[in-house]
Amino acid sequence: MNRSDVIGSLVLSGYALGRIAAQDAGNDAPAAQWRVLSLLEQSGPQRVGALAASARTTQPGMTRLIGGLERDGLVLRSPDPDDSRAIVVDITPTGTAAISAWRVEFRETLAPRFADLSDDDWAALNRAAEILALRAADEKNHEKTGETR
Repeated sequence: MNRSDVIGSLVLSGYALGRIAAQDAGNDAPAAQWRVLSLLEQSGPQRVGALAASARTTQPGMTRLIGGLERDGLVLRSPDPDDSRAIVVDITPTGTAAISAWRVEFRETLAPRFADLSDDDWAALNRAAEILALRAADEKNHEKTGETR
């Protein structure tokens, strides 16, 4: 496998594992819900348009999703402190607890699939996870500063 194939394989495998975990756990919440809660937890309050762009969905679709999350008490909409005409969305304590519980469920559901890995395999996965986390953090820093690549 060449280098660009490895990156693609990692990303696609990650998506597949997410679907498997949701199916195995019987979690019927849409993946978009967890993406939005994760984005809000990591980046803080955001406008609906910014959330839609980050989650790669339409603004009307994000507005509908946010409405459901708000009804469930997972997010809260409020006026943007920098522009009173705009609305920002933030995660609530209930939303933070929900995403935390989902991550535990996700880990516990997938753990048996990896139980037979050797120490060397775990070391390789750990290093891959570190590299991916660094690249994701690097991308977030570029987004915040407005730098282009």
